[in-house]
Amino acid sequence: MENRNELLITREFNAPRELVFRAWTEPTYLAQWWGPKGSNIEVVKLELKPGGVFHYSMEMQAGHKIWGKFIYHEINAPEKLVFVNSFSDEQGGITRNPWMQGWPLEILNTVTLTENAGKTTLTIQGHPINATEEEMKIFAEAKGGMQQGFAGTFEQLEHFLAQTTV
Repeated sequence: MENRNELLITREFNAPRELVFRAWTEPTYLAQWWGPKGSNIEVVKLELKPGGVFHYSMEMQAGHKIWGKFIYHEINAPEKLVFVNSFSDEQGGITRNPWMQGWPLEILNTVTLTENAGKTTLTIQGHPINATEEEMKIFAEAKGGMQQGFAGTFEQLEHFLAQTTV
């Protein structure tokens, strides 16, 4: 039975697990695929350690930046990443979603990578933490849009992986 407050996405990539993990953890790699299609990502900071931060900006139209950040909780290379994702400000503070007031401030994500015959299956599970009932409801109602958004992001990852070697 699906948890209505959890986003679950699985996707297979034609790339070794080590490369997929590096795509999630190296600043120059993340800048090339993370975020919505058509956005330009600037990595401000990436500290790959428990308690470390990935702070970034996304520019979707000229002159309009949106900020985001991960706070890493667990890093088990090349199998697993656990992090809290939030919208952010330029200084790294947590902010509200600029398009959807009432969106949860923090989403706990677990990315797992398994390899079979040179292909990697990525599973991402995400759910709000420290959220109100209203925020949980908004998250649950937005799962279709999140699936669509991640589909575009993972198309960019697929394209990046096809052009990159370990």
